[in-house]
Amino acid sequence: MDLTQGTLEEKNNRAKKMMLWFGIVSLIMTFAGWTSAYIVSKSRPDWLNNFDLPNAFIVSVFIIIVSSVTFILAKRALKHGDRSKTTLFLMLTLALGLAFIYNQFIAFGEIIGSGYHFTGPTSNITMTFIFIIAFMHILHVVVGLVCLGVVVYKHLKQKYTPTNLLGFELAATFWHFLDLLWVLLFLFLYFFR
Repeated sequence: MDLTQGTLEEKNNRAKKMMLWFGIVSLIMTFAGWTSAYIVSKSRPDWLNNFDLPNAFIVSVFIIIVSSVTFILAKRALKHGDRSKTTLFLMLTLALGLAFIYNQFIAFGEIIGSGYHFTGPTSNITMTFIFIIAFMHILHVVVGLVCLGVVVYKHLKQKYTPTNLLGFELAATFWHFLDLLWVLLFLFLYFFR
């Protein structure tokens, strides 16, 4: 397909999708860097090998997966012209995103309750990596929630139709990426102790 062909709107839509994918690739590279540093640091003598991830991280995995399902259901409802179901599923996705962040902070509390802090005399390199990786993901989920908030606002203003939903699709793609990223990060942290 020739990317220079099409109307101005089609070209703008392709450019927006391409920018999103550039952002996603840069996030993949960033998290790959942190997880690589985590793997390299495992050879340190002060590395913890026998720790359990907080239970709240496990709960977060399920919350984030369900939030992807509700976003898919919102898009399906929009494509079928069911505005009320779209609103319901968007609001559920928003609530699940907030619940995810809440659970992440509960997990941080569990780590601190185990005697490990991010920095200071009770810190440990292993837990510091876990704090950093999880917190940076939380920051990106906040960005995802802002995008979702814009989608909800535009949906309520009836800006999206079954044939015009670019912003909706961009937000959904970013959200699903964040969800998949957390599942992969959790599995990484769980299996690479």
